[in-house]
Amino acid sequence: MIQRIQTVYMAISAIAMGALPFVFSLWTTTDKKEVFFTSSLLYIIFFVVSALLAVFSIINFKKRQHQFVLNRLNMIFNFILLGFFVYRSLNLSGETMVSEKGIGMFLPAISIVLLVLANKAIKKDEELVKSVDRLR
Repeated sequence: MIQRIQTVYMAISAIAMGALPFVFSLWTTTDKKEVFFTSSLLYIIFFVVSALLAVFSIINFKKRQHQFVLNRLNMIFNFILLGFFVYRSLNLSGETMVSEKGIGMFLPAISIVLLVLANKAIKKDEELVKSVDRLR
């Protein structure tokens, strides 16, 4: 059903990956200019795919195993995006002295945590359904 707790987790994850990147910057450059996710096509693709996977997973609420797999795929996309952010932050010249990291860099990590919680709830629901089937 759509009112389950995993739906709430996935909805918050979709909001974190779909709407919050417009609000929070990824980092601030040396000349005090904020860089948002729209600065790179790669970041745009990964944020949009992650948000769409979360929404698509919410829509497939009747297929718990399919939801579980979609959430895992979404976690992989978020780990890749987080890896790009770490790579970018470690390879800029003078990065350790001047630049500031924004909250936007941590949005994939927040999304990963929410998707893990959603997968735990999906697994719990699946076990409950299996235990009820045994009693029949």
